[in-house]
Amino acid sequence: MTTHSETKFVPYTAQKMYDLVADVANYPKFLPWTAAARVRSVTSHGDHDVMLADLVISFKVFREKFGSRVTLWPDEKRIETEYLDGPVRHLESTWRFKDVDGGCEVSFHVDFEFRSRLLQGAAGMFFNEAMQRVVRSFERRAAELYA
Repeated sequence: MTTHSETKFVPYTAQKMYDLVADVANYPKFLPWTAAARVRSVTSHGDHDVMLADLVISFKVFREKFGSRVTLWPDEKRIETEYLDGPVRHLESTWRFKDVDGGCEVSFHVDFEFRSRLLQGAAGMFFNEAMQRVVRSFERRAAELYA
């Protein structure tokens, strides 16, 4: 399994960053390799909401749909994503947002495994760089929206 974790400081509130990451429908506007996004449903469970969403990821000749369950914890400023269907064996990610002086601390963690050993081996070579690029894309989008 391939994992990536990073924590960054951004000069925006935890609420703004939480809202940005929770806005899955707008991912194609700024997230690399995201060709389309569709929110299938959002169900409220009191202290959290569960969103079912699909992302179409396109990279060179690779184009696949990923179905996910996104659990939104607004009071805790936490977003958890579980993979439901598509070309991978396993994918889970967690975003956490914490207000600190002058902005917020954004923590991101992802575990990922392709079904194919060949693809998993290839992914290991570029996975961390790709995940860093994803996090930077959220930072740039926040600057566009909130600066």
